[in-house]
Amino acid sequence: MAEAQKAGKIRYMGFTGHKDPFVHLRMLDFAQKHKFHLDAVQMPLNVMDAHFRSFEREVLPVLNREGIAPLGMKAFGHPYILHSNTVKPMEALHYCLNLPIAVQITGIDSQKILDQALEAVRTFKPLTQTEVASILKRTRSAALEGKYELYKTSTRFDGTQQHPEWLGKDPLAG
Repeated sequence: MAEAQKAGKIRYMGFTGHKDPFVHLRMLDFAQKHKFHLDAVQMPLNVMDAHFRSFEREVLPVLNREGIAPLGMKAFGHPYILHSNTVKPMEALHYCLNLPIAVQITGIDSQKILDQALEAVRTFKPLTQTEVASILKRTRSAALEGKYELYKTSTRFDGTQQHPEWLGKDPLAG
């Protein structure tokens, strides 16, 4: 990747993941130890994440401190978070937009969902501490075991586990 960047084939480098913030922290530590600069890191950031295996609490501060662009994803948790009936879509989007991130990536599969995302941007204003506390209080008990963040707690979203051939040949296998 570094060679491709030096050759002008790619401009920015980063990584993504959704299982556990400690994997991200290990990647960031490895990059730092090897003097390897990452430009962006994508991770789940949403109202439930704040309570369970939290990327917001564990990884986001590191990215901001190191000048690495945080890319949020899974605002609705594919859309399990909305099934918790603890938060409305606009609140969930505004919560994400309130975080110190470069962008919140939303899954857009219809005109209705695109319109909702655009409305969230148009109507966004920074949340007060009271508003954030209210959202977190309403989502806390639903979030504690990861029930609505299945990408963290199940293998359902682990494409690489289901397709190990995507990783290529094991260099140690000879």
